[in-house]
Amino acid sequence: MAQNRQPEPEQQEQEFYNPLEITTPDPLLPQLIRPLSTSEKLRLRAALDKLNQQATASFTAGNTEKAFAIWSRELRLRRFLGITEEIPALGRVGEIAWQENRRLELNAITRRLQEIGQQIQVLPPDKQKKEDRQQSQVFISPNLEVLNSLGIAFQQVREPKSAIAVYERILAIHRQQKDAVAVETTLRTIAELHLSWFNYPPAAAAYEQLLQNATQRGDRLEVINYLQQLNYIYEQARQYQQALAVQKRLGAIYQEQQQNDLLPALQLDIGANYEAIGQLKQAFTTYQQAYTTAWELQQYAQASDALRQMVRLYRSQQQVDAALQTSQILLESDRLAANFYGMMNTYDQIGQINLARGNYDRALTAFQQGLELAQQLKYQQDYFTQQIQQINRQRTN
Repeated sequence: MAQNRQPEPEQQEQEFYNPLEITTPDPLLPQLIRPLSTSEKLRLRAALDKLNQQATASFTAGNTEKAFAIWSRELRLRRFLGITEEIPALGRVGEIAWQENRRLELNAITRRLQEIGQQIQVLPPDKQKKEDRQQSQVFISPNLEVLNSLGIAFQQVREPKSAIAVYERILAIHRQQKDAVAVETTLRTIAELHLSWFNYPPAAAAYEQLLQNATQRGDRLEVINYLQQLNYIYEQARQYQQALAVQKRLGAIYQEQQQNDLLPALQLDIGANYEAIGQLKQAFTTYQQAYTTAWELQQYAQASDALRQMVRLYRSQQQVDAALQTSQILLESDRLAANFYGMMNTYDQIGQINLARGNYDRALTAFQQGLELAQQLKYQQDYFTQQIQQINRQRTN
C-alpha cells in the first residue's frame, strides 16, 4: 500500500519561504537599532526609487527573476520608511506579480498587507495605549489616507474581500463624521467592487442604499443610474421579481421625463422577466406595448424584437393564425430595419407553420422568398433548396 510521503525539510523551507522577511543586513541601512533620521530616510528613499527603476528595466528586458529579486529587496526596505510609503509600493509590485502569476511574491505581499491591516486599529487614543501595553503590539491610529491606500493595494493584488473590509472601515469613519459626500463615494466603491467580482447580493444591498440616499436628496440622475445598476444586477442574479420592481420604477421615470426612446428596450426586458416567473399574459401585453412604442418611435429593430417574442408566445399557445398574422407584420418591420437575415428567418418560420398545417402552396411561397434572401446573403441556400425540393416531392406523391 502506498504511503503518504512527508515533504523533505528543504521542501518545507522552500514552501514557507517569504522574500519579504529576509533578515540579512542590507548595506542601504545603517547598522544601528534606532529609528532612521530624516536625512537617512531621504537617502534611503532615493536609493529605493533607484532600485525600482533597476527592477523595472530588468523586467522590461525580460529578466523577470532578477526584477522580482530587486523588487523584493525594495519592499523589505520600504518598511523602514513607514506604511504610508510601504503600502503603495506593495500594491505596485503586487499587481505585477498577479499579472505574471508570481504566486510566491504575491502571497508574501498579500500577507504583509493583511498584517498592516491588522495593525491599524480603530480605537480611542487612551484605550489604544492600554491595548498596546497589554499585547506588546504596534497599533497604528486609523488614518483615512492610509486606509484608502490599503484598499487600493488590496484591489491591485486581487483580494476583493480584504479590500471591501477596508472600505467598510472607511465607511464607518465617514458615517461617524457625518460626511455625506465621502459616505456616497465609499459606498459606491464597495458596490462596484462587489459587482466586479460578481457578488450580486452584497452589490445589490450597496446599490439599494445608494438609491435610497439619492432618492432622499432628490438627485434624479443618480436615482436613474442606481436603478439601472440594480436592474442589471437583479437580472444577472435571476431575481426577476426584484428586477421587475426596479424596471417599473425606471419606466415611470422615463415617461415622466418624456424619455420615450428608452421605453421599448425596457419593456422588452419587463416582458422577459414576466415570462421568467410564468406570467405569460402580462409578458404578452408588455411585448405588445414594446412593439407599439417602438413602431411609433420608428425603432424598427426593437419593434421586430417585440414581434418575434409575440410570435413565439402565439406558437407556444397553439394560436397559429395569430402567429402567421403577426409574422407578416414582422416581415415589414424587418424590411424597414433593413434586417434581411431576420426576414429570411421569418419566411422560414412562416413556411414551417404552413407546412405543418398542410398548406403546401403557402409554405412553398415562403421558402422560395426565403431562398431569394439566402442567396443574397450567401447563407443557408442549401437549407431552403432542400425545403423546396421536399415540398415538391410531397406534392408529386
